[in-house]
Amino acid sequence: MYIPTPSAQTATIAALSTMDPRNLLAPFHLLSFSTLLGTQLYQTFVVTKICFVSLPRSAFTTLQKRLFPIYFSGQSMLLLLTIVTIPPHGPFTLVANKVAWIPFAIAGVTAALNLFVYGPRTKQLMIERIHQETRDGLQKQATNDVDAAETPSPEMQRLRRSFSRNHAMSIHLNLLSIGAMLWWGWKLASSLNLELK
Repeated sequence: MYIPTPSAQTATIAALSTMDPRNLLAPFHLLSFSTLLGTQLYQTFVVTKICFVSLPRSAFTTLQKRLFPIYFSGQSMLLLLTIVTIPPHGPFTLVANKVAWIPFAIAGVTAALNLFVYGPRTKQLMIERIHQETRDGLQKQATNDVDAAETPSPEMQRLRRSFSRNHAMSIHLNLLSIGAMLWWGWKLASSLNLELK
C-alpha cells in the first residue's frame, strides 16, 4: 500500500498555520480557564472546609484574612486572562457571540464586588469583631459579672450582624462566579473536537 508523503510546500503551510497566534489562544484559554475553575473549586470547597474544621478560631481568622485577598485578586486576574485568550479572536469573540459574554459578565461583576467591596468589608469586620471580643472580655473581667459573660455587648451584636451580612454576600457572589464558570466550562466542553492529530 502506497502512502503519499506531503510535499515540502504542504508541510511548510501546515507548520505556518500552527504558528498562527489564533491557534495559540485555544491552549492558553484551556489552561487559564482550568486554573481559574480549579482554584475556585479547591479554595471554596476544600481549603476553607479543612481550615475551618482543623484550626482554632483565631488561627482560622488570621489565615482567612490573609488568604482571601490573594484569592480574590487571583480570581480576577485569571478571569481576565481567560477572557483575553478566548479563541479564535480573544475578547472580540465575545462581542461576536451574543450569548458567550453572559457567564463572563456574571463572573466579572461578582469577582469585582468581592475584590473591591465585600472582601475588604468582611476582612475589616472580622478584625473589628476580634478587637471587640477583647474589649468585652476585659470589661467582663473588671466587673466580675457572670451574666454579662453570657450576653454579647450591643456593639458585638452589631458587628456580628454586619459581618454575617457581608460574609454571606461574599459567599453567594463567589458561588455565582463558580456557577458562571461552570456554565462556560459546559459550553466550552460541548464545542471541543476531541480528535487527536
